[in-house]
Amino acid sequence: MVKKIILYSTAFCPWCHKTKEFFSAHKVKYKDIDVGSNIKAAQEMIKKSGQQGVPVIDIDGEIVVGFDENVLKKTLKIK
Repeated sequence: MVKKIILYSTAFCPWCHKTKEFFSAHKVKYKDIDVGSNIKAAQEMIKKSGQQGVPVIDIDGEIVVGFDENVLKKTLKIK
């Protein structure tokens, strides 16, 4: 079953780039939303996560704050 993944990021965030690299390496499809240029999306991200920092990853409604490779692997069932 394909999970719906939304990555809330900014263009200048190194951890956002690491998250994107991780997704690419594991062929994970995701929607990237730049909250640095989209205030409505930033408000949506804060409402979902309670956080202003990025990255915030929404995986089928499960929120992962920050880049944590182990948590992402476990949540996405990647070995």
